[in-house]
Amino acid sequence: MTLVPIEGPEAYALALAADGAERSARASLARLAGDAREDWPPQVRRLYAYLAEFYGERDALPTLAAAWIAHQRSDGTRKTYAQNFKVLEGYLRERGVHPLALTFLVADTFASHLKTLPTLVWRGGRRVPEGGPRDAATRHNVLSANSSFFKFVLQTRVLPREAMDSNPFDGVLYPAMDPLFTRTEGLTEAEYVTLARTARHEHPCRRTAFRLYALILVLYHLCLRIDAALGARIEKLGYDKGHHILEVQVKGGTWVTKAVPPFVWHALQALIGDRTEGFIFCTSTGQRLDQASQWRAIRATAKRAGLPQKRIGPHSLKHSTITHAYDRPGARPEKIQHWADHKDPRTTQRYNQRRGALEGSPAYDAAASMAEQLDAP
Repeated sequence: MTLVPIEGPEAYALALAADGAERSARASLARLAGDAREDWPPQVRRLYAYLAEFYGERDALPTLAAAWIAHQRSDGTRKTYAQNFKVLEGYLRERGVHPLALTFLVADTFASHLKTLPTLVWRGGRRVPEGGPRDAATRHNVLSANSSFFKFVLQTRVLPREAMDSNPFDGVLYPAMDPLFTRTEGLTEAEYVTLARTARHEHPCRRTAFRLYALILVLYHLCLRIDAALGARIEKLGYDKGHHILEVQVKGGTWVTKAVPPFVWHALQALIGDRTEGFIFCTSTGQRLDQASQWRAIRATAKRAGLPQKRIGPHSLKHSTITHAYDRPGARPEKIQHWADHKDPRTTQRYNQRRGALEGSPAYDAAASMAEQLDAP
């Protein structure tokens, strides 16, 4: 397949501008009474600066990509989408193709290229390529994110129709995958208790030991993702109809109210002390903790707790608590789904790691009820 190189990002930007300056993404934001880009979150401005270094500020790409990231509802989605867009952008730049000149055939080639990329893991505080090729779920997420970008570009109507008339990812074949597949490993209830106790009593840094312990409690007992837990604020702790509560923003940007069990509440009160505002889980200067540091802390704690055979991370706790909830007598799937903040019950089932377990299989009950009749003459 022959890729279509361009003369350079500057030449392409000038070609796009031929349709009129009023069509420019940059001009549509900068000519307001105050430049709307000044309201972008820091992570959005970082992506803009990253792209502007390669394409220049006159090119439409940095503004469009940053505006697309700013358009997302949650910090977690913004971070993931930005990372996935950089995968595509780097691939195209190495081949002399401007992202806004992407065609279906090149997008389809990129989808095939993803099968050869190694998995990214955390090493020394940054993500580095290591190990085997990325799995189907990861490749699916990369393609979905980039498809979202081009859908956004088409909605802005900034580009002339002859430059882009359809989403180049519309015809790309996504990896076939089990909708209930998950690569996250979970814990038994006994392993969870061991992990929490190890965090509190055996963490090498006593200054942060209780904070890590409280975080593990919140992830498990409030059934939260790490980004939601780290974004939780003291001002959102409260009391309602006999329940201690925490209002927190979950994946997708929705605000939900979580019941906080008494011993978890006491742990949070001990953690925040006399503070009345700010992040519950924060640094000594009050800044929000970053996810990478807590991934490393929980993984190191799991190893110290004697669980090195499993790749335990913050999300393992949400998988584990959902699995344990399904195992308890009288479990009500609809309540578990609501507690897990899932719109689709199939998503909750994906978190249930006892799904399909041989123990308790209906096959045994079916056989027991029929065995005597089948054995009868």
